[in-house]
Amino acid sequence: MSLLEQKSFIKGIPPFDKLDKNSLDRVVENLDIIYFAKDEVVLANGRMPEFLYFIIKGVVQERDEEEVVSLISTHELFDPVSLIENHIKHDFVTVEESICYILPRDIFLEILHDDRSFEQYFFQSISQKLNSVIEDDRNKELANFMVSRVKDAYIQKPLIVDESLSIYDAVKQMKEQRSSSLLVKKDDKLAIVTDADFKEKLVLKRLSVDDKIVKLASFDLVEIDENDFLFNAQLKMTKNGIKRLVVRDSDKNLVGILDQISLISFFSSHTYAISNEIDLAEDLKELKLASEKLIRIIKALHAKGVKVRYIAKLISQLNEKIFQKVFNILAPSELQDSSCLIVMGSEGRREQILKTDQDNALILLDECKVSDIELREFTKVFTDTLIDFGYPKCSGFIMISNPEWVMRESEFKERLLEWIEKKDSDSFMKIAILYDAISVAGEGRLLGSVKEFLYKKIEIDSALFSHFAKAALSFETPLGLFTKFVVDHGELDIKKGGLFAIVHG
Repeated sequence: MSLLEQKSFIKGIPPFDKLDKNSLDRVVENLDIIYFAKDEVVLANGRMPEFLYFIIKGVVQERDEEEVVSLISTHELFDPVSLIENHIKHDFVTVEESICYILPRDIFLEILHDDRSFEQYFFQSISQKLNSVIEDDRNKELANFMVSRVKDAYIQKPLIVDESLSIYDAVKQMKEQRSSSLLVKKDDKLAIVTDADFKEKLVLKRLSVDDKIVKLASFDLVEIDENDFLFNAQLKMTKNGIKRLVVRDSDKNLVGILDQISLISFFSSHTYAISNEIDLAEDLKELKLASEKLIRIIKALHAKGVKVRYIAKLISQLNEKIFQKVFNILAPSELQDSSCLIVMGSEGRREQILKTDQDNALILLDECKVSDIELREFTKVFTDTLIDFGYPKCSGFIMISNPEWVMRESEFKERLLEWIEKKDSDSFMKIAILYDAISVAGEGRLLGSVKEFLYKKIEIDSALFSHFAKAALSFETPLGLFTKFVVDHGELDIKKGGLFAIVHG
């Protein structure tokens, strides 16, 4: 580049655009240019910084160990904080081949001291980072639950009895040890009996207290390692609809029982037990209050540095529970037994963190006897309720309030056949959306039947895949000359410009 081009380039990067002519000339006169290969370390944690870097071409990641802190690309600079503090705290690594201008540290500091507004810009940036750290510290107490281990919570010592023990004697042992559950050993297997089993099995089945305890036992135990995260324990309980987990150490030795009360006890001292609030909600008002706390959980997890994929996993589980609960509260009982509520798109892929727009549908049994009036009334209220809960309308109207996404099982299959035969972009989009679907309420086997039909049809249509792949090119890549982003009214649509092609591909 000529000196004029260099000056124009540097002047386009804040706060260098505020420098007077003499200072800007001084910067340009002292610039050098350097090339980096892909995955090359530009700055290393613990080293002494020498230069300020301006990226002409390429992308650089700022990393704190394995965690990516920030991404720096064309027309951006790094790392002024290291130069001011004379210490590099993070690693800066190239993501692709990169070309940078470099400005020596002493020149940068001299200009910094000579220009007060220039100095204020950088020290304000440092101050903002410190304030951010302080704010994060306030959230850390809320986040401790999410990074605590199972062994940090109270684990009941295992009470193990033989299968031949009588129910009466087993209850006596439970009372003596003040235990709410016990493990029954049968051959080499373990089963569990909880206080709820005495009500639901002993009384309702009219068993005798002299019968063997094994008659009350459940063998479908769910286990967790004591070194696993407590929030994974919460996920397992939520997913399996249970209140107790068998805890083992790293050598698979039995440690004890983690129950929901112990989990809530630990949970409540750090953040709200949202999952349990959702379960216990008796009406939409209580459920809405529980759903509003999701943002607090996300902030707390992020403040503690929990990886995004784990946050998404937890929030998706909670979102699904909310949808299920709304469905169970609003849907007529006959509809609950003869339909399947599904979520699709990003919800189906469990990519959500914040509340994204609705993508849902309803599959009905062919024999469903719910009237059209009842159905329309329910689907409208369901969509409106989710909007009230903070889940926006789908811009493409892929919601159960749209009759096109409420069909009987056979009608769904017929519609799928139409989409496959049409082979146009709209049909492929709908196939892709349905492909990601998961069941969240009602009869899940209905979705299984529809998906199995889809798989069989596409297996015998080899031409479908090439047509289907073309949709990945539906939106133009928003990159212009010199890999600069092309924006529309100052905004960049990341979903259309990047994510859609990846996900659909």
